[in-house]
Amino acid sequence: MSGKQYLSSEERREQTVEAVIKLCSRADPANLTTENIAGHMGVTQGALFRHFPNKEAIWEAVAVWMAKRISDRVLVAGEGIEDPLKALEAIFFAHVDFIARHPGVPRVLIGQLQNSRSTPAKRMVRSMLKGYRQRISVLLEQAREARKLRPGLSIEAVAFQFIGTLQGLVLQSLIAGDVPRIVARAPAAFDIYLNGIRAGTRGKR
Repeated sequence: MSGKQYLSSEERREQTVEAVIKLCSRADPANLTTENIAGHMGVTQGALFRHFPNKEAIWEAVAVWMAKRISDRVLVAGEGIEDPLKALEAIFFAHVDFIARHPGVPRVLIGQLQNSRSTPAKRMVRSMLKGYRQRISVLLEQAREARKLRPGLSIEAVAFQFIGTLQGLVLQSLIAGDVPRIVARAPAAFDIYLNGIRAGTRGKR
């Protein structure tokens, strides 16, 4: 019996996306070629293009993959938690864990956002980030209604800062060349963020 593994088109597409995410954990997405992807998977470029019409379609599939997992694994982390600030904390650390498990994700996100063209993948990434901010803003509004936030804070600014705190951790980890270290750095970063927005903490040392 042949040892060759036969996969459905959907399975092969999923395998391709996972290969791209893995390759991007150690390489600049801008320099990633279909030859690199095919070689990593042990297939020909022709086999790759039987499942994707072009390279742009591969990036779009990667963006869809990221959006689904952030929705299914990160944003749901706050569900069922009554305290909105605790829900924010759950989302923050779920996101940190996701990045640590998939170091290529932040490189892909940055690469797509830096793309000068309005590609389907870039539009998908921007839509995902917009939905993410909206979810964070809802929780912050709930925290304000419960008088858990410092008076006078801009919900929009605080939501952007939540994402900015994550982005800062990612950038530090990328510079250090060790994305998984984000897990160790995350608690202190979130503590600084939380103490900057929580009611009754202003001016404390």
